[in-house]
Formats: sequence, structure tokens, C-alpha cells
Amino acid sequence: QVQLVESGGGLVQAGGSLRLSCAASGRTFSAYAMAWFRQAPGKEREFVAAIGWGLTTYYANAVEGRFTMSRDNGKNTVYLQMNSLKPEDTAVYYCAADASFRAVRAGTGDYWGQGTLVTVSS
Repeated sequence: QVQLVESGGGLVQAGGSLRLSCAASGRTFSAYAMAWFRQAPGKEREFVAAIGWGLTTYYANAVEGRFTMSRDNGKNTVYLQMNSLKPEDTAVYYCAADASFRAVRAGTGDYWGQGTLVTVSS
């Protein structure tokens, strides 16, 4: 079992930055691939970024070059550094984990956090 708790969301002006954190329970954190998804009001959940065990990262086109995902296995935590934020980045951001990178990247991971709200004002 893995429990995920996101934090770091809030209100920021366009062009600003935020860093989200996702703290995971469990002793085998390093064995899980991790991902960030987001869901804006009235829209479907969408992939944002993912990171594998070898620290290779993957990003959605919409955030490539602005967002950076990283992980600290010693702290059982993944991060999402978000720069140059735009109003269209407004959403609830969710952290996901799965032993399968394919599953977590596809949004079918076994474990999900409760989400943290990011609001970007224009």
C-alpha cells in the first residue's frame, strides 16, 4: 500500500511559480514510477509529467519547458516545479504512483493522492 499526500498548491499570478510536493508512505517508494495529472473545472483529467526509477522524466507538450518533475527517494517525495504559470494551468493537481510506468503514465496507476488546487490569475 502507498498513500500519497500532495501539498504546495495555492493562488499565484500569471508568470509566477509554485512547487508542488507529493509525499508517499511506504518503504518501497523507489520502486514506483510517479506521475502528476491535473483536472481543470469541466474538463477531463490530463497527464502533466511522469518520472521513472532511473529519473527519466516525461512531460505533456503543454508544460514542456516550464514544469520540472523530480524525486527524492530519501524523502519519499516527488516534486513538480511550475514556472511561467498561465491561467490555463489552473486545475486540481494529483499525484499518482504505480509499479508499472506504463500504467502510471496512462493514468491507470493504483495509487492517487487527494489533489491540491492551483489557481493562476491573469
